[in-house]
Parts: sequence; structure tokens; C-alpha cells
Amino acid sequence: MHILVRRYEPSDQEAIEMIYPDAIKEHINPAFLHAMTQPLHITISLFFCIGAYLLGGSVFLALISGGAWVGLLYCCCYEFYASYVRERMRTDMKDIPGYYLSNPDNCFWVAEAEMDGRRRILGMVAVEVKDDGDGKRHGELLRMIVSSTCRRAGLGKQLAKTVEDFCKERGFTKIMLFTTSTQRAAVALYNKMGFKLVNTQSESNPSLEWLIWMTRVKLFYMEKII
Repeated sequence: MHILVRRYEPSDQEAIEMIYPDAIKEHINPAFLHAMTQPLHITISLFFCIGAYLLGGSVFLALISGGAWVGLLYCCCYEFYASYVRERMRTDMKDIPGYYLSNPDNCFWVAEAEMDGRRRILGMVAVEVKDDGDGKRHGELLRMIVSSTCRRAGLGKQLAKTVEDFCKERGFTKIMLFTTSTQRAAVALYNKMGFKLVNTQSESNPSLEWLIWMTRVKLFYMEKII
């Protein structure tokens, strides 16, 4: 399969609006499994089960109580990623030309290939220039998505390399990005490409503090000097 990485065109918008949300929401189940294996949530689930049984003397009530906590945990994992998608789709992803193509130091690319006799969008990535405050600039890698139909085919590396080449041409000092602790494939790719972990923290947005506490997800800030 020959994959072409090219600059975004307005005709790509419909495909992007389908691929991007689905790809982000793929992380919901892994995040839920990660959260369920955390000692805190195991302890809380057992607490509800045992407490309900001791108070009501019913195995059914115990299972319902523990299941309610597990259900709440899944809802939090879902909302963590769903709220991120909603925010992106009402801001930069709604107006890609305005956010990424109006400034020559920003860009948005799509990866396309011919499948079943027609061209299909299989991935995307963007870069946004950031001012370091000392006369230097760096690029932030954003919106990296690879369709499930072509995983492990090197497309992620190809997209990241496109961003790196662009940043070098613009004279940027480094590339920054962030990903989450549950996106293990992405973290492995970035490590392989020479990105280093520079900071690990929970989301600083106060409105997401509850979701962060429940999901136990951390943000990984990574950079590569170029």
C-alpha cells in the first residue's frame, strides 16, 4: 500500500471528522482496564461489596454496589476522552485552515492511500509554532492519528518525521508533544524516534480533576532537540 502524506485540503474535512473522534475514543477501554487494576480502585470496589453485604446481608446487593463503582469508573474513562474530542471538534479541528494553515509556521497534514478503488484518509498530524520567549521557537506536534486499518505499517513514524522535517526547515529548536500514560504504543513510538520524557503530571484543568483522579491517567510531556 502506497501512502501519501500531503497538506490538508478542505475536501478532507468530512473524513477527518469521522476518523479523529473514533481514534481518540479507542483509548477508553485501555484506560478503563488500567484504572481497574489500580490498588485504589480494587480496594474501593471491595469496600462497597463487603459493606453492602454486611449492611444488607445480600449477595445481590453486594454485587450491585461493587458494580455501581465499576460503572462509574467506566463512565469517567469515557468522559475523559469524549470531553477532549468535543473540545477539539468545536475549536481547532472545526477550522483547520484558520488554525493551522493561515500561519506559514503551522501546518496540518493527512495521510491517504488508495483502498478498494478509492482514496481514503488513514492518518493525520499537525504542528503549531510556540515562542520560547528568548527569540527561539519550537514546534508542538498535535493531532497525531493513525487509522486502525494500517497500524504497525510505519505510518506513525512517517507522520512524525514529516513534522520533524518541517520544524527543521523552519529553524525550530525542538519539538514538543504530550500524550497520556495509557497510550503505550504512542509513547513507544516517540521514544524510538528520540523523544525524551521531560515532565509527568496530572491534568492542570480544574474541571477535569475528578476525572483524572478516577482514571489515574497522567500526561507525559516529551521533547526532541533538533
